[in-house]
Amino acid sequence: MKKVLVIGSGGREHAIVDALGRSPQVGRIFCAPGNAGISLQATCVPIKDTDVEGLLGFARENGIDLTVVGPEAALAAGVVDAFRAAGLAVFGHTKAATQIESSKEFAKRLMLKYDVPTAAYRSFSDYEEALAYVSGRPFPAVLKYDGLAAGKGVVIAADLEEAKAALASMLLDEAFGKGKVVVEDFLTGPEFSFMCFVEGRNVYPMPLAQDHKRAFDGDKGPNTGGMGAYTQLPFITDEDRQFAFEKILCRTAEAMVAEGCPLSGVLYGGLMKTPQGIKVIEFNARFGDPETEVVLPLLQSDIYDVFYAVATGTQPQPLRWSDDVTLGVVLASKGYPGKYEKGYAIEGLEDVDAKIYHMGTKFEDGRLVTAGGRVLMLIGQGESVAQARRRVYAELGKVRCANLFCRTDIAHCALEME
Repeated sequence: MKKVLVIGSGGREHAIVDALGRSPQVGRIFCAPGNAGISLQATCVPIKDTDVEGLLGFARENGIDLTVVGPEAALAAGVVDAFRAAGLAVFGHTKAATQIESSKEFAKRLMLKYDVPTAAYRSFSDYEEALAYVSGRPFPAVLKYDGLAAGKGVVIAADLEEAKAALASMLLDEAFGKGKVVVEDFLTGPEFSFMCFVEGRNVYPMPLAQDHKRAFDGDKGPNTGGMGAYTQLPFITDEDRQFAFEKILCRTAEAMVAEGCPLSGVLYGGLMKTPQGIKVIEFNARFGDPETEVVLPLLQSDIYDVFYAVATGTQPQPLRWSDDVTLGVVLASKGYPGKYEKGYAIEGLEDVDAKIYHMGTKFEDGRLVTAGGRVLMLIGQGESVAQARRRVYAELGKVRCANLFCRTDIAHCALEME
């Protein structure tokens, strides 16, 4: 039986652990560092996801057969490079390939060079130059920090005052660290997420999903890491999906091979269906969060085979997916994505009849408590969006905690079309 190490501590990693737990080949799962929910399905080890030497040492000492890297920070720290150099099987991109997420400018240049449809852009490291450029253009303005910012480095400024504040935060205050800002044309249309397993030129698509980034109902409030997601998108046609697969995801995989930094993990396309066609909003170099939590429960193939094939450059069997719809709702700490308090007791999970993924929880004095901004995600499954939605919202009320909130309108776009 195989031993697997999953690196990370959020809902994405809990979904990965849960999927691996369904594999008949996997005997033992470790997670570094993991969380309270993950600890019920795997052995958590207290090693930071960016502690490359610590992770490598653990894998060697414990005879790990396969390591799966979850977070972008771990990829950018070079975990995959170190494991490969040591001859260990690892699922995830090299540091060079991770640039497709860790540098917005790298991604934009790549798309421009290889004719991958995206918004026009310019990048700036000087505040005054960026402000002068934005001031002379129509609003809203799309401002992106050129680096990793945990899903919070994008501001859509409605006017000059908002743009000034965002540029000052990114370039003068260095809120996310020292770096550039990419200014893009504003695009309109519904957004969706298209994730694929990629090994070099081989691209294996997953079901489409839509994430809800805004904190509050009606897609209002600040951007978050994601407040919910669902599959089966009625506004995306088969032709749309085929175009996105061939002209965006496959073309990008080819481009990365041509640039000498081939992909070997998950390529996440954050896409938009604009009046001018489908375009790339962003690329991520790993599973999306919270999209992973609604996509992986639909996988009927053995995920160990898929991970191992990508990690070792071999070809997996054709992937099989359920036709069901999944819909997930995030329970977040009040105040998120701004300041919030931790340590609130969570009760009632044993009564919930739905899949539960832990995002930010821990055990404290024998009690389950909140330990992050996004705390839990409940997943409903059904034959339609409406059915999956009814099921999950019926269960949310069973979770008892004094400091959690959620959006009540996940999948409203799809329901309006059904």
